Amino acid sequence: MTEQEKDQKPARSFAGIAGIVAAATLISKVFGLIRQQAIAAAFGVGAAATAYSYAYIIPGFLLILLGGVNGPLHSAIVSVLAKREKSESAPIVETVTTIVGSLLLIVTVAQIFLAAPLIDLVGYGLEPKTREIAIFQLQIMSPMALFSGLIGIGFGTLNAANQYWLLSISPLLSSVTVVIGIGILALQYGQEIIKPEFALIGGIVLAIGTLAGAILQWLVQLIVQWKLGLGTLKLRFDFQSPAVQEVIKIMTPATISSGMMPINVATDLFFASPIKGAAAGFNYANLLVQTPLGIISNIILLPLLPIFAKLAEPENWPDLKLRIRQGLLLTAVTMLPLGALMIALSDPIVQVVYQRGAFKQEATELVSSLLIAYGIGMFAYLGRDVLVRVFYALGDGQTPFKISTFNILLNAVLDFILVKPFGAPGLVLATVGVNCSSILMLLWLLNKKLNGLPLGEWSVPIFGLTAGSLVSGIASYGTLVACQRVLGTQGLVILIVELCVAGGVGICVFAVIAGMMKIPEVNSFVVKMRKKFLKF
Repeated sequence: MTEQEKDQKPARSFAGIAGIVAAATLISKVFGLIRQQAIAAAFGVGAAATAYSYAYIIPGFLLILLGGVNGPLHSAIVSVLAKREKSESAPIVETVTTIVGSLLLIVTVAQIFLAAPLIDLVGYGLEPKTREIAIFQLQIMSPMALFSGLIGIGFGTLNAANQYWLLSISPLLSSVTVVIGIGILALQYGQEIIKPEFALIGGIVLAIGTLAGAILQWLVQLIVQWKLGLGTLKLRFDFQSPAVQEVIKIMTPATISSGMMPINVATDLFFASPIKGAAAGFNYANLLVQTPLGIISNIILLPLLPIFAKLAEPENWPDLKLRIRQGLLLTAVTMLPLGALMIALSDPIVQVVYQRGAFKQEATELVSSLLIAYGIGMFAYLGRDVLVRVFYALGDGQTPFKISTFNILLNAVLDFILVKPFGAPGLVLATVGVNCSSILMLLWLLNKKLNGLPLGEWSVPIFGLTAGSLVSGIASYGTLVACQRVLGTQGLVILIVELCVAGGVGICVFAVIAGMMKIPEVNSFVVKMRKKFLKF
């Protein structure tokens, strides 16, 4: 095999994986939207839905933290298994499952008995009926703590075994079970379910459906694991195994580091509390950001993490550096233009998605300003995650943990400095500043760890893509203004047309500029992805 063929083979593999992940993640996101629409249609903002919002805070956080794709468990398992033969996987997975399962079983029991004080903590001031429903829901969903850990281990095991379709699409199972539960309830009681006296029944259905989805997601993963010989439910206590110790070494600081997220969120909310509507505005703007960010991050990070892990030995560092460059450039070519479009088209995006009913122009202006601030930091969000995964692959979970600890203080300082001149968007800009600081620190430390990185060489195409994104954003905004002068600014259909035209112009301008730059990694990836999607 020639050197050129060797270079092309990983590209084909990466593009193929990315195509699978993109399609599966998109399907999963669509079902998530359907789930939220079903909850809204059945329960509105009544006691059942309100209680569920509070009861789901802890189980939902654990599901994201421990059971999420690219979470600490997933990353630790992939980083260790990707370096080893398949025959070694089962004992490692079974031992880690025994450790994690035992700890999370204790957390599950604690949630059941401490449900009332936990709900009082996260839902201070709830009405008595809503509080009662929330307590009952939390008790029902408490086992999600255990299943979150098992799902995270399953994600990592399947990722290391190159099983990407199930990995990306299985989260839709929790959405499906909730929708089915609501459907059964609607068929049995019809319009009666919207009445206050049915709030408890509705709350129970939501909680059971959510728990059933988590269990089903784990079972589907487990069946595939068994078929592939990657571990069973056998209790194994080989705690001194070097591989298991390596998983613990990566997983522990990574979990603590990820668990610090609520501290930063609480800090932001503290500074946001005097600003009218800011907390709700963050939720609305964050949804607009996280949907495309979640899809693109899965496309980039899922295939790269096992590749990073396989190249972790010093003799493979030249190839590892090329893969780091690939990850950063793919992040730049996706996140920079996306951020530019969010900045240029923030108003029509918010109007199309939210502005109806009680969501008036004042709310649009608030969420639009937050979306602009988020758009500025899109590259920093995902670029930081790419670099963190490199440290995990190298068996170093301590460095990202130390940086996260420092960033708690930095976030509070930037919140204090920026909230006064910029208001609510200043709090988002503080987060952007923290992410930029993280990237710089991670690159500096990675440069030392890997005996030097060609940072100057890498920065040239990234700065070029940044300039291209700026031009595309200006072109998109100019197109929007021209369309508004011709078509006006009233009517949902007109807004959608203007948004599509302006966004399309911006994307085309960026594509032309990026193509002229002739970045090998980007051009190769785009060509392979185009072939995959046309074939699909």
